[in-house]
Amino acid sequence: MQTLMAVHAHPDDEVLGTGGVLAKAAAAGIRTVLVTCTNGEQGDGPGGVKPGEEGHDPHAVRETRLAELAESAKILGIEHVELLGHQDSGMDGWDANHAEHSFANVDFDSAVAQVEKLMEHYRPQVVVTYDDNGGYGHPDHIQAHRVAVAATERTGIPQKLYYTAIPKSGIREMFEYVKANEIEVDWMADATEPPDFGTPDEIITTVTDVSEHVTQKINALRAHASQGENIFFLRLPDEAVSMMMGKEAFVRVRGEGPENEDDLFAGLA
Repeated sequence: MQTLMAVHAHPDDEVLGTGGVLAKAAAAGIRTVLVTCTNGEQGDGPGGVKPGEEGHDPHAVRETRLAELAESAKILGIEHVELLGHQDSGMDGWDANHAEHSFANVDFDSAVAQVEKLMEHYRPQVVVTYDDNGGYGHPDHIQAHRVAVAATERTGIPQKLYYTAIPKSGIREMFEYVKANEIEVDWMADATEPPDFGTPDEIITTVTDVSEHVTQKINALRAHASQGENIFFLRLPDEAVSMMMGKEAFVRVRGEGPENEDDLFAGLA
């Protein structure tokens, strides 16, 4: 059975970079497995209460975010959601980074063993996770990358391994669209040039058209309503969201594939 496994750090991470390929695979009859490493305790609480503020209840946040994850997975058609159950480490520089049981600090081999067991059970031909910087330096994303790569290498099961990517050209296109349409985005408000962020286009190996699944991605994002303040895509016009979510890009780091690859399963029997 063809199987796609995505290894992510938090509830809601599954949507932006891989929601389209997961939905597309599910629609094609490919078994989809989402591994979520943490429970998201460092997310916003009811009323937008931030970690460290009075009234922030990590247990309540966890329960809310896991319920939202279940709804998001249902919308995307993800067949299996596997929770590793680790504590959210928070953004880089937060106090939670140093907590003993945060995902960033767990025993590495034990965490790898959890994912190894899942790979041995599901036998995925294709695995997707973050690059070695976790996309943008989040400690949990970096740990998820390390764990997924180690499990791939130790089991030897996945034939292809991909890192999610946001093309620099896509960042530039988004920046120009936001500026031209005078859309308010906090982190772009005073900028005159696109942020120095994203993956160089020349190292991207794979771009998948997921335009047929944009509505699913938007609805899956909306399912993570408790984190709405942190998901700036939800504050953009539908036209902008559709433009930015219609393709998903990846860097293939294990396995072979055709030039200008547009399918994660290309080249597999």
